[in-house]
Amino acid sequence: MSNRRATLIDRIRHDGRFDAVILGGGINGIGTFRELAVQGLRVLLVERADFSSGCSAAPSRMIHGGLRYLENGEIGLVRESLRERDALLANAPHLVHPLPTTIPITSTFSGLFNAAAGLVGVTGKPASRGALPIKLGLSLYDFIVRRNRRLPKHQFRSAKATLARWPELMPDLRSSATYHDAWISHPERLALELLADCRRDAPDCIALNYATLAEQDGGYRLSGLGIDAPLTITPRAIVNATGAWLDETLNSLDRATEAPLVAGTKGSHLILDNPRLKAALGGHMVFFENDDGRVCILFPYLGKVLAGSTDIRVDRPGRVRCTPEERDYILGAVQRIFPRIPLDESQIIFSYSGIRPLPKSDHAFTGRISRGHFIHRIDGNIPLFCMVGGKWTTFRAFAEQTADAVLASLNHPRRTDTRPLPIGGGLNFPADPADLAADLCRRFGISPARADHLTGTYGTMSYALLEFCRTRADDTPLIEGLPWTEAEITWLIATEDVQHLADLVLRRTTLAITGALDPRSLDRLTAIAARDLGWSAPQAADEKAALIAELTEFHDLPAARWAAPSAERKNACV
Repeated sequence: MSNRRATLIDRIRHDGRFDAVILGGGINGIGTFRELAVQGLRVLLVERADFSSGCSAAPSRMIHGGLRYLENGEIGLVRESLRERDALLANAPHLVHPLPTTIPITSTFSGLFNAAAGLVGVTGKPASRGALPIKLGLSLYDFIVRRNRRLPKHQFRSAKATLARWPELMPDLRSSATYHDAWISHPERLALELLADCRRDAPDCIALNYATLAEQDGGYRLSGLGIDAPLTITPRAIVNATGAWLDETLNSLDRATEAPLVAGTKGSHLILDNPRLKAALGGHMVFFENDDGRVCILFPYLGKVLAGSTDIRVDRPGRVRCTPEERDYILGAVQRIFPRIPLDESQIIFSYSGIRPLPKSDHAFTGRISRGHFIHRIDGNIPLFCMVGGKWTTFRAFAEQTADAVLASLNHPRRTDTRPLPIGGGLNFPADPADLAADLCRRFGISPARADHLTGTYGTMSYALLEFCRTRADDTPLIEGLPWTEAEITWLIATEDVQHLADLVLRRTTLAITGALDPRSLDRLTAIAARDLGWSAPQAADEKAALIAELTEFHDLPAARWAAPSAERKNACV
């Protein structure tokens, strides 16, 4: 356990009174933590696993308005999503980037009445979308952001022009449409940077991972890593931001509702190492629908290709993985769009899956379930506010609405609007990222490649990282050929609440998701973490074994990979 965590626990031991307690350290919980913290409240955030490790770690990595939500008549949600998308492009430009998106179209009029069907209560899958309904949807999309446009308007191409631009696409298309949304390179890092901002701006507030809050004898007790005996917590308000686990959390607090509030669906994604497919995309996302009406996506992601996703109802929340059936479904969908490019499961370097915490719904077709959000208040001596639904793009707006409800209950005025606030390394980020990279090279004498890595990962937080690294041999790479250095890993451990090896591999870095992790880098990471966190040799071995088990069971990285000599890594079956 780090000294910083011990200090936080000691502060709670001496004073367990908080204006608000947030349960759940996903993006909605962290967003609400920030909203309340910057209003001057003393806030405690409690996450039972790692920050941003549940559904928040398993998004499609799109920051988007939700074009298809127009079919459900959710114009307000689209408007809110587009506004929040543009705010993230401005506030976190090191992590959120424009994404040109192309829709291959195979018909003209099909799907024209999809929106009407949704509005009159039809719950089945929509008809295939043709050129006319797509044109109408994109025109509305452009109209919504007409006053403060940040991205180009949509455009249509003929089949000939489309195939000239993307010759590997399916040859039977009739036309295509291109519009712009955005993608996020490191969603977990954005959540962590929100917490870093709170530590700087609201030092009385505390966020703990690997901790739980339980109701006991009419009060609340905090337990977790480094807490020898449960600590008494006295909140004035509680926010339940546990996503898919929201109803289970209510049960544990003896505050259950008559009917469940959340019913999730499972979404799985693949990361593919297929250079021909990446080149065929030409820097665009391809946004298409599969034969079953489910919308799928495919876009370049950190040198690889991200493909997804599925949308399967789940009865109970829990840790989920991409099944062989889902894998085949996604590969089959991609193959239909790019029929001449060889695809097979050996190209999968990583898979991930999560549960979308959607509002309870009886819709037969999961794509009809709203991605909107609402707040359900449960009255009592301590009011409890449940965050139901939501999606990554709208986390700040949802957090703002939840915070306003809490502030009203506490009769506390709002002091700050967070919409224009920079996030983490987005503060003072230059218009041209190359300017930041060049300045890092000048000030710290690092290589251009190292500067590019830091700029795209940490933004202007790179200055603090490199100041930390000045006397710690920052030129020592984790292993040859990787952009991370040993000192950088030490900085992450020291500043970002790392408690387990998986925190480093899966959320503080992209070592696993980009296929960069191998036996040598894993051994080196384990040694650094053991040194900095004070693990004994048996503890370090247990941490490594636990990580390998997690990668094997939930991310399609077989255990044999970690036993193979590093020279054979490229030939390992992944």
